[in-house]
Amino acid sequence: MNAVFEALSHPVRRKVLALLKASPMSAGDLAGHFDLSKPTLSVHFSKLKQAELVAVERQGTSLIYHLNTSILEEALAGLLSLKDQAR
Repeated sequence: MNAVFEALSHPVRRKVLALLKASPMSAGDLAGHFDLSKPTLSVHFSKLKQAELVAVERQGTSLIYHLNTSILEEALAGLLSLKDQAR
């Protein structure tokens, strides 16, 4: 769960997830929404993959990113369980 919250802590990664909410996108399409270098975006994509917030599929020479909502749901459930434990 720590990797999920670390990944969510950066606004660029949150924007990537918001974009992927609409539909899967290639790395190039995602990059078009940011004024950042490809190596910088690659680090952000890597953090999202490490946290399992995105899944990646290769289609020819493109990497297609998909939102993994089940990990978000698990993180939210874990956070809510902390609230219940505090009572």
